[in-house]
Amino acid sequence: MRFLYFFIMFSFAFTGFSQTKEESANTMVKEFFKAFNQQDSVKLKSFAFEEVELKSIVKNDQGKMVVHTDTYDNFISNIVNIPREVNFEERLGIVEIKTDGYLASVWVPYEFYLNEELSHCGVNIFQLIYTQKGWKIISLFDTRKKQACKY
Repeated sequence: MRFLYFFIMFSFAFTGFSQTKEESANTMVKEFFKAFNQQDSVKLKSFAFEEVELKSIVKNDQGKMVVHTDTYDNFISNIVNIPREVNFEERLGIVEIKTDGYLASVWVPYEFYLNEELSHCGVNIFQLIYTQKGWKIISLFDTRKKQACKY
C-alpha cells in the first residue's frame, strides 16, 4: 500500500513539469535567442537539424523584393564575429506556435537594435522538427524592414 501511495504522489509531482509540444517549441526558440544574443556558437549549432535553410526577404534600394539565401554556419559565424564593443539585441514580440505531430511553425515578430538604436524589424519564421533530442530547426526565414516597426 505504501508503494501505491508513493507512486501516485510521485506521478502527480511530475505532471506539472511536463511541457506540451507548443511550450517546448517556445522554450527552444527563447533559448535560441538567448544564445544568439550571447553569441554562443556551440549552443546555436545545437538547435540545428542537419541542413538548415535560411532565407531573408528584404526590399532592395530600387524597392524590389529580393530573397537572400545563406547557410546556418555563415549565420552563426556572422553572429559570433560581431565585435564585443557593438551592443546588439533582438527583442521579441509575441511568439505564435502551430504544431502538427513532429512539425512546428513558429512566428516571432522582432526588433533588432545596434548600440541601443533600432536597426530593423520584421518577423522570424522557424520551421521545426521534433526529434528524440527535442525541437530542431529545419528552416529559418526572416523579413527585414526599416520602418513600420511595431510588433
